Amino acid sequence: MARSQPSRLAVALAIIVGGSTPAFDIALAQDDGAVTLPGITVTGTRLVPGPGRGPARSGTPSSGTSTPAESAPAAEDGTNSGAVAGTIVTGASTTVITRADLARSPGQTVQDVLAREPGIQVTSLFGSVNGARSTVDMRGFGATGALNTLVLINGRRLNDVDLASIDLSVIPVDSIERIEITRGNSGGVLYGDGAVGGVINIVTRNGVNQPFSGRVQGQVGSYRYGEADASFSGSNGPFAASVAGNAISSGGYRSNNQLHQQNVVGDFRWNDGQGTGAYFNLSGNDQHLGLPGGRRVSALANINEVATDPRGAATPFDYSNMQGINATLGVTRVLAPGTELIVDGGVRQKNQQAAFFCTGCSDFDRGFKATLTTFSLTPRVSSQHDLGGMPGKLIAGIDFYDNTYGSDRSLHLNDPPIHRYDLTQDTVAGYFMETVSVLPRTDLSFGARLQANHTTARDRLDPTAPGTSCLFCTPDPQGLPLDKRETQHALHAGLEHRFNEAFSAFARAAQSFRLPTVDERIGVVPSGFNIPTNFDLKTQTSHDIEGGVRFRYSAFSLQTSVYDMRLRNELFFSPATFTNVNLDPTHRYGVESIATWSLSDTVRLKGGLAYTRSVFSEGPFAGNDVPLVSRWTGSAGVSWDVYRKYLVFDTVARTFGPRRMDNDSANVQPLIPGKTIVDARIGGQYEKFFWSLSVQNVFNVNYFEYAVASTFELGTYSAYPLPGRTVLAKAGVTW
Repeated sequence: MARSQPSRLAVALAIIVGGSTPAFDIALAQDDGAVTLPGITVTGTRLVPGPGRGPARSGTPSSGTSTPAESAPAAEDGTNSGAVAGTIVTGASTTVITRADLARSPGQTVQDVLAREPGIQVTSLFGSVNGARSTVDMRGFGATGALNTLVLINGRRLNDVDLASIDLSVIPVDSIERIEITRGNSGGVLYGDGAVGGVINIVTRNGVNQPFSGRVQGQVGSYRYGEADASFSGSNGPFAASVAGNAISSGGYRSNNQLHQQNVVGDFRWNDGQGTGAYFNLSGNDQHLGLPGGRRVSALANINEVATDPRGAATPFDYSNMQGINATLGVTRVLAPGTELIVDGGVRQKNQQAAFFCTGCSDFDRGFKATLTTFSLTPRVSSQHDLGGMPGKLIAGIDFYDNTYGSDRSLHLNDPPIHRYDLTQDTVAGYFMETVSVLPRTDLSFGARLQANHTTARDRLDPTAPGTSCLFCTPDPQGLPLDKRETQHALHAGLEHRFNEAFSAFARAAQSFRLPTVDERIGVVPSGFNIPTNFDLKTQTSHDIEGGVRFRYSAFSLQTSVYDMRLRNELFFSPATFTNVNLDPTHRYGVESIATWSLSDTVRLKGGLAYTRSVFSEGPFAGNDVPLVSRWTGSAGVSWDVYRKYLVFDTVARTFGPRRMDNDSANVQPLIPGKTIVDARIGGQYEKFFWSLSVQNVFNVNYFEYAVASTFELGTYSAYPLPGRTVLAKAGVTW
């Protein structure tokens, strides 16, 4: 659900007593010698390949290990969803997670796999709920990490104009062919606002050039977890289709944390074999999730519910529902050898409902409804060319997005709304990205985006609605209308030089931006002080520089990069004023390394380590760490084919260092303890039958990744405990 701004009086009371209201908890939480150029096969993604000169920079990764990748290898079986093979963004730190990585991961979700990647910190609020509402943070943004990480499906953005983060649990894992990660803000040129920390592009499967096949599986696990999955794909003449879906039910680790969810993804394609094609992507989801709130810890009151009752619920009746549908229709046409036109458009709608109950104080109950509809049109051209003997690749296009958001905020879910918020946001952008081999071993890329944004916002107050006349609950006045136009731009310049087949160096500089969300705009003034909101916030901007090296020798590969990021007008929730604000300048810098090593044909190792600093540069918190960002994170994994494919073993150890709690910009509260979590999986396949047994948190570590600190009382906070040892068994058949 959206991170709606809670009543400031309720927030203040919650912080004073060291607890948290349901609204407050959720508000803060959801917070190479020359080679010929490859053929063009673009159907959705805008990944920019290197011009193909010089040695191949990576091959298809070994099963079970993702790779530091300069290339996004195109699958030979036609399941690559039309992505272009080649460099993702020249000069950037990149990784490709393959379908094999997902299948052999001891974790059950996409978030679990991403959590082991350097530079990515995943925060989970709940356990045994398929990763629902987990947030992904690239390069240290903490509570706003999900808003500064751009998530794509086949190159089309999923990020919305509200505060609700992308819920990766709605994408069936079996529908995914691979995941391409581009770190840093260079993706802002191709994809627009929000790509500040990086871009995660999820490439789904299709049935192109494939015989008909299917897969069904079932899973059961701890805390009454159950899941049924089915997928089908294949082609017939010019037609191809792929469909995957799942249904999930879980009691959850904690009380009032049940999950009921259904997801489906479909990909349908046609190609006449003469340069013209069409595709239709359709997805939908329906989710119900119980919201248990936090567990209170107070040194002053000698209370520690994390220790005494970690599975309890502070809010035994709160819940959130979400329904979504997404459709994209596109056509492709080869205009000339090496040049292709892609025209696609889509519509996406998300409906949310949530209810928050205050036991014994019904006047402070809250209901939330929101509908967000996004229309998009994104024509573009992809062209390979030769400039004076220098092979190159150009992608250029226009993006148009129309967002319409409406939200009712009421006392109870179906009551007349106290406040009705309506917002529209239209963006029109033109962009290009050119990648050229200026020398046989040197690739240069440069690109720019110019984007015009038009935002309108209105608030309608009903002073007669239930909840407006009770003691201590005078509604905030009706907000002032907003009608704002602005123009922003993103830039990228990248360079990569291959000294030999084993060693290369890369560097880039880039600028990007992030627009405020509707919920951030609503909460720009303190509630309860009779001040109308004006919806007005400045756009956040960032400037990055990065450099690194890639090394590959025999079965060993290594990628290391160093980055520095300067931000202005960073969008942030201030614990001092209980408002969303533009910060004074902030600074992020760090080092990220990832390595893989195939010890033999049957044993593969992978490890990653990241040092991330995220600090306030100026203002009242100058020099302090941004909350919810660990300085050190790392992972180590082993993948072992014990006996061919009949018996395989995988294990991953993930570690994160201490981090500041949300709401602790002053850096005075206790730290969220750093922990090391080990997951393991054993499985196998015999003919068409496959099975696995996974154990997460093998050593039964007590831990939590998220907590909200009190502003006024030291040693007081509300934490979200995660489960100990958890078992998941899976079995299924393919044909």
